[in-house]
Amino acid sequence: MNPFSGHEIKLLNDWQRDFPLTSRPYEIIASNAELTHQSTISSYQRLADKGVVSRIGAVVNNGVLGSSTLACMSVAKPDLEDIAGKVSAHRGVNHNYERTHHYNLWFVITAPDQGGVNKTITDIEAQTGLSVMSLPMLEAYHIDLGFNLNGNTLPRPTRPAQKKTPIVLTETVTCPVDRELLWVLEDGLGYCDQPYDDIARALDLSVDDVLNRIDRLQQCGAIRRFGVVVRHHELGYKANAMVVWNIPDGDIFDAVPVMTAAPYVTLCYRRPRRLPGWKYNIFSMIHGLDHDQVMAQIDELARQPALSGIEHEILFSKRRFKQTGARYSPAREVA
Repeated sequence: MNPFSGHEIKLLNDWQRDFPLTSRPYEIIASNAELTHQSTISSYQRLADKGVVSRIGAVVNNGVLGSSTLACMSVAKPDLEDIAGKVSAHRGVNHNYERTHHYNLWFVITAPDQGGVNKTITDIEAQTGLSVMSLPMLEAYHIDLGFNLNGNTLPRPTRPAQKKTPIVLTETVTCPVDRELLWVLEDGLGYCDQPYDDIARALDLSVDDVLNRIDRLQQCGAIRRFGVVVRHHELGYKANAMVVWNIPDGDIFDAVPVMTAAPYVTLCYRRPRRLPGWKYNIFSMIHGLDHDQVMAQIDELARQPALSGIEHEILFSKRRFKQTGARYSPAREVA
């Protein structure tokens, strides 16, 4: 039985992308959901308090603000919780999961630059006495973690498919305000009448300037998605599997479209092999309501002609130690 009311489903489903860029966004959402302005704000606050909503804000494209990597470790089972706690304590670690594999601890590291990622890896290795395998993204084919309470993942965006080249915001570009705006958005919008006002004050900008900048950053591809960011487990998607494939380099362009066309594949990207210990180069994620549903979807995928006979492994998530938004901004000094 769905634990969410009809109004809550609309608030969660309808605004995971294209969140209103207007000074009072919750008024537009309230009208769409046939709620009052204040009850809409209260509902989002309640869903955030319950952990269903992670934040409302920007999902920034890979490589726009800094550097990141997917990393993993092989940890003895009795030590796993302790090691996971040490890994999660790092500000730059935003996702940290136990998975069913010899490499059983998987986490994402973000930082303002590659040096910051490398330092986090070095620090983790020094603190744990274990080696970290780093698997940075080489190419993204499909990334869309939208979830639908009425079925599987949300439909693909209806915008025409086009290859976007995100702008890279570094210290050398002439628009540091955009970089600072994205840093502020890491915390998400507030649950109040005019949430963009707080951002405008923090950056000494007008609200219209903030809204125009967010819109421009979406159009150029720096922001991949702007809206409600949900946590899949709290929505009822209790099973998720990372399926890794050893696809010959020459066959990637035949195999990948099969994965990205499947409605249940939420992520698909290429990462480096690390021979001899890691031979897989294509990663796909599948989220489902239960283990059996996910296994059936993987079986269906593996039977496709372009993937038939391709060596792969299935790494189910067992425990979530940490799940937050990515942190590319420098750590701020506390007065």
